[in-house]
Amino acid sequence: MPDASRGERRRPWARRVGRAALVLVLALLVPLLAAGTALRVNYMGDPADGTYTRDRDAMWLGHAWVDGRKKDADVTALARRLEDTGIRDLYVHSGPLEHDGTLPKSAYPRARWLIDAVHRELPGVRVQAFLGDVLANGGPDGLHLDRAATRAAVVRSAGQVLDAGYDGVHLDLEPLHSGDRDYLSLLDDLRAVTRARDAQLSVAAHQIDPLPALHSVFGLFTEHPKWWSQEFFGQVARRVDQIAVMTYDTAQPLEGTYGGYVAQQTSLALEVTPPTTHLLIGLPFYHESNFDHWGHAETVAAAVRGARLGLSRTDPGRELFGVAPYIDFAATETNWNEYRNGWLRPNAS
Repeated sequence: MPDASRGERRRPWARRVGRAALVLVLALLVPLLAAGTALRVNYMGDPADGTYTRDRDAMWLGHAWVDGRKKDADVTALARRLEDTGIRDLYVHSGPLEHDGTLPKSAYPRARWLIDAVHRELPGVRVQAFLGDVLANGGPDGLHLDRAATRAAVVRSAGQVLDAGYDGVHLDLEPLHSGDRDYLSLLDDLRAVTRARDAQLSVAAHQIDPLPALHSVFGLFTEHPKWWSQEFFGQVARRVDQIAVMTYDTAQPLEGTYGGYVAQQTSLALEVTPPTTHLLIGLPFYHESNFDHWGHAETVAAAVRGARLGLSRTDPGRELFGVAPYIDFAATETNWNEYRNGWLRPNAS
């Protein structure tokens, strides 16, 4: 900084650089502030009456349930925990898939025990095999969806877990680019298998572009864009029985903007999900504080209220709708209380 007492002035190029920097800051800051304000406004208002659980919720469970660590007492405790909730589907981690699409049976040695125990302790609750892997997306490591042999192996793995007694297959492949035709082809093949077995096909879905074509814009700066187009989300939703939006790790810094973001995601998903497909909105049943997930902002209370607001504004009568907590082993009493108070009890939100 020049010393003003000495009468020094900035040279013209310095002034131009300063103006350019200011313009750049404003160019980035103004849209962010506008977006944050819009999300906060989206969180305002009251959810419509009746926008509570339809008894069609789901929950992701960790691998400990099928690898031998959990016992009968744990299932009994889980049954008590889920009593009087709307949770009717359990996505139990039973993988991961190998990069070639195969699945070793050693990955889920206690699956039959768990399935029988849940059916006994929680009549009407389905147990689905949660299978996933990291996608290669052109790189050397990961699952290559572009290879027909790999997709065929994934389909065989789905049949394998259904043979083991699971009530469905829950697929989570990340990071999955918007518009991936190989993924859609895989879902078509998987649906043929699950329908033939009278089983469920469900998927964990990326978030939808909060702004049109945002996934394309971010694709210019990052190898793996975060969002799907709304059109692609609808294409996926039409091929499955259940689609669960991973509405967490949003980088939203405030509870109000996070809740508004969930409300927006809920509306966008409802607009393109056929009424015959069961739509689920993910709830963050864990607490972290980093750039992707601010624990003070991404609360279950905000997510539930956001889901109710989106449902109220877009399709309040939608029956195949629910929420999905992620994940059991990281859940706190606060998470459970906010789920119960906001989603299960009328006039408690």
